[in-house]
Amino acid sequence: MSKVIDGLYYSKEHEWVKVEGNEALIGITDYAQDALGDLVYADCGTVGAAVSAGDAVAVLESVKAASDVYSPVSGTVTRINEELSDAPEKINADAFGNFLFAVELSDKSELDTLMDASAYEDFCKEEH
Repeated sequence: MSKVIDGLYYSKEHEWVKVEGNEALIGITDYAQDALGDLVYADCGTVGAAVSAGDAVAVLESVKAASDVYSPVSGTVTRINEELSDAPEKINADAFGNFLFAVELSDKSELDTLMDASAYEDFCKEEH
């Protein structure tokens, strides 16, 4: 079973959300990085971009496939993880320690539509 961390929010597209004040850090889960395989490329999006929940923001490429990363929340991209451009494999090593992009939340109530760790674990078991 892939690692899941309490205290984060999870989407059905296998993104995690960590809220810090009015900013949400967003990355992919351990389950997602495991499914993608060895990552070879990461485009973490554009600072200043306005995003709605469900919009594709980032792109990850592995030896298997390219995959969009969606924002589970709406707002404005405030920063991206520049380190991942040169070292996308950091996500494979620690999916929860490496956010892809951060969004200033425009509607905190959207967090209520996401899963907690327990619900996400159940979701992964059903998908598997």
